Amino acid sequence: MRTKLTIASLARSRYVTTHSHNCQQPTLPLQFNSLSNYDVSSTNQILHDLVKYGSLTSARHLFDEMPKRDVVTWNIMISGYSHNGFPRKSLHLYNKMVSNGIIENSSTFSSILTISANAGLFKQGVEIHSRVVVLGCSMNLYVASSLVNMYIKMGFIDLAFKLFYDLPKRNLPIWNLVLRGICELGRLSEFLRLYSDMKMENVEPNGVTFCYLIHGCCKERLVDKGRQLHSHVIKNGWLKSNIFLANVLVDFYSAFGILVDADKAFECIPPQDVISWNSMVSVYAANDLLHEAVRVFEEMRLWDKHPSAMSFVALLNLSSRGKVLLFGKQIHNFVIKVRIDYGSVLIQSALIDMYGKNDDIQSSIDVFQCSHERSLECCNSMMTSLLHLGFLQDVFELFSWMVCENIVFDEVSLSSTIKALSLYSSPSLDNCCLLHCCAIKSGFVSDSMVLCSLIDAYSRSGQIRFSQQIFEALPSPNIFGFTSIINAYAQKGMGYECLAVFEEMIQRGLKPDKVTFLCILLGCNHSGLVEEGKMIFDSMRTIHDVYPDRRHYSCMVDLLGRAGLVNEAEELLMHASSEGDSVMWSSLLRSCRIHQNEHVGRRAAKRLMDLEPEDPSFWLQASNFYSEIGEFETAIYIREVAVARKMSRDIGYSLIRVHEFH
Repeated sequence: MRTKLTIASLARSRYVTTHSHNCQQPTLPLQFNSLSNYDVSSTNQILHDLVKYGSLTSARHLFDEMPKRDVVTWNIMISGYSHNGFPRKSLHLYNKMVSNGIIENSSTFSSILTISANAGLFKQGVEIHSRVVVLGCSMNLYVASSLVNMYIKMGFIDLAFKLFYDLPKRNLPIWNLVLRGICELGRLSEFLRLYSDMKMENVEPNGVTFCYLIHGCCKERLVDKGRQLHSHVIKNGWLKSNIFLANVLVDFYSAFGILVDADKAFECIPPQDVISWNSMVSVYAANDLLHEAVRVFEEMRLWDKHPSAMSFVALLNLSSRGKVLLFGKQIHNFVIKVRIDYGSVLIQSALIDMYGKNDDIQSSIDVFQCSHERSLECCNSMMTSLLHLGFLQDVFELFSWMVCENIVFDEVSLSSTIKALSLYSSPSLDNCCLLHCCAIKSGFVSDSMVLCSLIDAYSRSGQIRFSQQIFEALPSPNIFGFTSIINAYAQKGMGYECLAVFEEMIQRGLKPDKVTFLCILLGCNHSGLVEEGKMIFDSMRTIHDVYPDRRHYSCMVDLLGRAGLVNEAEELLMHASSEGDSVMWSSLLRSCRIHQNEHVGRRAAKRLMDLEPEDPSFWLQASNFYSEIGEFETAIYIREVAVARKMSRDIGYSLIRVHEFH
C-alpha cells in the first residue's frame, strides 16, 4: 500500500509543479489496489515528463518505487541522466538493467552507444557492441548508426566504414552522420567518395548534406568542387530557405578570399540572421578590408543586430596586423560602452595582442592586469606582446608566474619563452636544458613549434650538436623544422650543411618559403659559397615560384661584394625594388672599400647619402671612403656637413661574457 501512496503523491506533486508553470499536465497513473491493476505505461509517461522538465531527483524516486519496470522505463532514466550531464550514471544504470535481466531494444542500444561516444567512454562502448552482436541487433539501422558514429569518433574509420557498408539499406540520416564525422576528423579524401556512393544508391541529399560537403571542400581547398556543389544548391532552391547552408557558403568563399561570391551569398540571407552579419565582418577583417568591415558593422547595428565576440576579435586582429592603433582604441571604447561580453577571454586576449602589436606595451599590461581572469589565452597574448617589443626578461618572469599560479601553459607559452631565450646574445646552455626538460615533462617534446624554438636556442648557445639531435629525432619534420636547422647551420657558417638539408627537404616534397631561402642564402654568405648562392637565388623564381624581397637582395649583394664581384653586386642591386635601400648600398660601399673599387664606390657613396641625408653613420662611412681614395677635401666637406647638421654618433660599447668550462 505504501508503494501506491508514494506513486500517487509524486504524481500529484508533479501535477502541481507543471500546472503552476503552465506546462502540459502529465498523465496520472490509474489507482490500483494490487499489482495486477498497476499500469506501467502510464507511470512511464509521468517518468518521462519528470525527466523532460528537469526533475531528475523526483524521477529517480519514482523509478525506485515502481513495483514493475519495462525496457522503456530504463530507457527513459538512461537518457535522462545523459541529458542532464551524467553519462557515467547512465552507463551504471544500463549495467544494472542488464544484470536485472531486462533485454535491451534498439532504442536502448542507440542511446547508450551515443552516450558512450559523446563522453569518450570508448572501452564501455566496445563492450556494448559485443552485446549488440550477441542479441542480433547489428543490422538495425538506428543501432548501426550509433556504432558507426562511435567508431568514427574513436578514429577507427575502416571499422566504421565496414559497419556502414555492411548495412542492407542506408538512409539519408546515416549518410549525413558519416559525412559529418569524416569532416570533423579531417579525413577529407574520403568524403567525395562517400558522396559519389550516395548518388549511386539514389539517396537524395538535403541541405544538411550539402553543409557537410561544402565544409569539407573548404578544408580540403577544393574550390572548383565547392562551386559545383553551390550550383546544386541553387538548382534545388535551398539557398533562400536554408540559412545554415547560406552561411556555410559565405565561410567557404571567404576562406578562399573570393569576396565577391561571399558577398553574393551573404545577400541571399535574410537580414534577421545575426550569424551571417558576424561572418561578413570577420571575412572583411581577415582580408584587411577595414572600410568594408566597418561598413558591414554599421549596417548590422542599423538592423539592431548585436555583434558577437568573434566580430570584435576580428576587428582587433585587423588593427594588430595593420598597426592601426586609433581604430583599435575605438573598438576598445565601443566594447566598454555597450558592455558586450567585455570580460570574454577572447576579447581580452585580442586587446592585449592589439596593443602589443601596435607597440603600446603599457596599454597591454593595463588590460592584462584588469582582466577578471588571468587565463592561458591572456597570458599567451601578453607573452607574445612582450616578445614582440623585446622585453625578454619579462617573458621569463611571466612564464615563471604562470607556473607559480598553476596556470597550465601550452605550446605557445613554452615556445615563446624559448624564443625569448634564443634572442639573447649568448643564451645560457643551462637555461636551454631547463626549458627542454620542461617541454619533455609537460608532453610538448613532439610539438613542432616548441622543437623549432629549441633548435634555434641550442644553436645560438653554441651547441649545434643538440640542435642536430632534436632535428634528427623529429619523426616527420615539416617546413618549419627544416628551416630551423638550416638557420642553425647558417648562423655557424656551415653552408654545405645548409645545402644538404635543403636538398633533403626538396626530396621529401616540401615547398620552401621566403624564410627558408633567406636562411640558405645567409649560410652561403657566411661560408663564401658564391656560385651556390647564385644558383639558389636564381632558383627561387624559376623553379620554386618564390619571389625574392629586399632581404634576399641584400644578402646577395653582401655575398657578391665580399667575393669582390662589386660590379655584379651593383647590377643586382639596381634590379631590387626601388633600387635598393640604404643597408644594401652601405654593404656595397663597404665591399668597394675592401676591394678598392673606386668607380662603383663613388656611385654607392652618392646614392647612400641621397637615401640617408640625416643619418651620421652613413655619411661618416662615405667620408671614410673618400679619404681612403685620396680625396681628402671631399671627405672633410662631407664630415663638416654632418657636423653642421648637428649629427652625432652613439657611443658604442662591447659586451664580453666569460664562460667557465669544467
